[in-house]
Parts: sequence; structure tokens; C-alpha cells
Amino acid sequence: MTSASFHPAGPARRTVVAAAGAAGLAVALTACGGSDDDSSDDTGTAPSASAGEEAGGGSAGGEDAGAALAATADIPEGGGKVFADQKVVVTQPAAGDFKAFSATCTHQGCAVKSVADGVINCPCHNSNFSITDGSVRSGPARKPLPAVPITVSGDSIRLAG
Repeated sequence: MTSASFHPAGPARRTVVAAAGAAGLAVALTACGGSDDDSSDDTGTAPSASAGEEAGGGSAGGEDAGAALAATADIPEGGGKVFADQKVVVTQPAAGDFKAFSATCTHQGCAVKSVADGVINCPCHNSNFSITDGSVRSGPARKPLPAVPITVSGDSIRLAG
């Protein structure tokens, strides 16, 4: 009697287990990846945007450029307002001084959600940024929010193109 090997139809168990492990690893790396990219220099400044791309991603300064974003009266002095659709946060650190920053946190890319007590707040890991210059007030973020160019004309605030 000869001994015949048994070869089941379909992929080997080892192949299925390896594929499932690789898929799980890819999901984990995607979910946990992206903390502070290393594309900036040692000064902690954000990389400059390339042609056609706005720092911080999103449409800030892109297709919405020139469109009225808000009225100056909408932005409280010493505070600000997040414009989620445009991925921009506009602040007024002092009367008549308006600033805009990317609303994408530099830690892991979450959207900042609020402005209170002189800081822009990210709810994901509690990073806080200055309303004056976007610098990190508390981490885990290590890089400032990139500035977004705006124009203020009369009582209208617009994304600069």
C-alpha cells in the first residue's frame, strides 16, 4: 500500500492565517500611524505647501478661495470659530486682529473642534494651540497649526487665493 499525501482544495491553512495577520497589521498601522510627521525641520515649523496643495490638507485656500468665510462679528475677541467644511479655524487674539490656521491637528490629523480660553482645542488627544500663532500650548502635538492666508475687507473675512 502506498502512502498518498492529502492535499485539500483551496489555500493552505498557513496561507490563510498569514493573510489574516497581514490584514490586521495593516489596519492597526493605518489607525495608529501618522503621529507627527517628520517632514519638518528641527525648528518645529510645518513644511510649506507645494503648488496646488494647502498645508494641513483640505480645501483651505483651494476651491473656496475668495468666498466669504465669516463676518468679523462672528469671531469673538480672544477666541475663534472652527469652519469644519473649509478645514480652517479663524481667531481674533486682539480686537481687529484676525488669524487663520489649518483645523487639522498636527499630532494625528484629527479635526480641532473648539476655541476657548485663548487656545484651539483638539478633542482626540487634548492638544491645544495658541490662537495668536498656532503654536503648541500643550501636547502631545509638537508642531504648530499651519497658518492659512485670509483677507479681511470691511466686515468680511475671506480665504485668500
